[in-house]
Amino acid sequence: MSKEHLRVCCLTFAIAATWFTSAQHGATHKFDLAVSRWAARPTTTSIRALIRSRPGARARVERSLHEEGVRTSSPSVDLLAADLSLDILRVVERNQDVLGISSDALVQGFVQPDSMLSANTLLATEGLLPRTYDGRSAGIAVIDSGVMPSADIKASVAYDFTNGVPTSRVLSEQRDPYGHGTHVAGLIASTGKTSNGVYQGVAPGARVISLRALDEHGAGYSSDVIAAITFAIANKARLGIDVINLSLGHPIYEPAATDPLVQAVEQAVAAGIVVVTSAGNFGGDRTTHAPGYGGITSPGNAPDAITVGALETYQTVARGDDVVAWFSSRGPTWYDGFQKPDIVAPGSHMVSDVPASSTIATEYPGGLIVRSGTCNLMKLSGTSMAAGVVSGVVALMIDANHRAHPDTTLTPNAIKAMLQYSAFTMPNDDVLTEGAGAVNAAGALALVAAIDPNQPVGSWWLTQGVSPWTMIGSETLAWGQRVVWGDRVVWGDSIFTNDPAWAQRVVWGDRVVWGDRVVWGDSTVWDGNQLTWGERVVWGDSLLGPVDGTSTAERVVWGDLQRLSLAPTSLSWSNVEQANRDLVQ
Repeated sequence: MSKEHLRVCCLTFAIAATWFTSAQHGATHKFDLAVSRWAARPTTTSIRALIRSRPGARARVERSLHEEGVRTSSPSVDLLAADLSLDILRVVERNQDVLGISSDALVQGFVQPDSMLSANTLLATEGLLPRTYDGRSAGIAVIDSGVMPSADIKASVAYDFTNGVPTSRVLSEQRDPYGHGTHVAGLIASTGKTSNGVYQGVAPGARVISLRALDEHGAGYSSDVIAAITFAIANKARLGIDVINLSLGHPIYEPAATDPLVQAVEQAVAAGIVVVTSAGNFGGDRTTHAPGYGGITSPGNAPDAITVGALETYQTVARGDDVVAWFSSRGPTWYDGFQKPDIVAPGSHMVSDVPASSTIATEYPGGLIVRSGTCNLMKLSGTSMAAGVVSGVVALMIDANHRAHPDTTLTPNAIKAMLQYSAFTMPNDDVLTEGAGAVNAAGALALVAAIDPNQPVGSWWLTQGVSPWTMIGSETLAWGQRVVWGDRVVWGDSIFTNDPAWAQRVVWGDRVVWGDRVVWGDSTVWDGNQLTWGERVVWGDSLLGPVDGTSTAERVVWGDLQRLSLAPTSLSWSNVEQANRDLVQ
């Protein structure tokens, strides 16, 4: 395999603000950005915080908080959630058993009502109908605002984490007061009964496990999402959870290595669960649609997650007119400079189910296209929808692998690599916008069908030849044949070998040996003028500065962005929430 690197562009950020230092704000390295800002200028009597303790020290930290009269909950091992006053925050900060204090940030789904495209149309254009696989071997945990059972969606079991404690709900009590979770679940696994098969989900045979963490307004705390992820890991075997769909996020306030939500995602992938998450809807100026970079949200910055951006397909079978939707968040990620998203998928004009009484259905009735009792069909757009599509494709891949090799399981890394390798590159977009390219479900399934996971690590695992192209309509489209591994692009036939990189415990982006050579070190840089950045880098409604190529950061090693002290000028959730509200109008 040849060693090639992608040299794309120069990172030329003119930053309007610098990172908050300890001296400026009286905070320490233990605080994330949101906690640092609040501690400097408290706007409320307390802040919801996530407290990371040293391994095995959580009980001591919890006792010390109880002695101060603070109530706590524990969304995961070595993590506590609590409301802290400024005085108590300073006490916790000095505790030697505490590693870090992060904001228990509000997360929200990324959605905007729009026109229509059915997931079934996606499958038809890729030659997957009539179906060979329907996802019946896969279980998908949808961590969202709930899932309303209907003729289209059969959620096998549901749990509610919005009160901080998991509560099992029998089928008749399942609900989704916001509507977002049901819409995403429908894109994944709707039977299409309501629409006579027109709006069937990508994997109608997949089992849906509803883990509710968002309220009737589509918002929830990171601690509730973390609790749901922790529950999914602990009950993976009992509930048959193969995939977690996270069509939600919050601004990035700290590096991925200390972000509790990101670390929960990493733990899920380490446990063998494929985690699909949305990139965010902050890819450009809301008025002009001028592209902006750096809008990836947490946990979309998790290295091991499959982070999905949204495609605008213009409702055509041909792929030549597809573009990445203006709202789809682009990389790199704040603090770490990770390349994201990993892939893009149809996320504009998607039709799926919403409860008739849900907030989305009542506040945005213009998006409703079919009214049918308790559950209606509605058209929505967003990276939330794109993530649902990819979760459905992953379910099909798991189903195909299980039928061919019942005693084996593809690792999340292998599934992610197959999705990227078979993707179609977009002619007018860069890797920070499209990742490896547009999802190609037919191509990914062709790879799965040809691969035998039983083959020893390091050996060729193809059992039959694979043609690296897919017929869509009258077009024969070549696969991108690249895997965007962390901050490097791996070309060639790496996917045809059971490479150590696909192993369960290898973190995506870590240095690994491909065959007999190491394909990355410090040599991949952004340089030249090959990328048109637009006139500004935008986070929500905050202008970070013009991008004119005059920055001193002319040659930046991708992955070393922390050296630039990058920090958004305004990361309050109110800005992100307002941006989201603008998108749904």
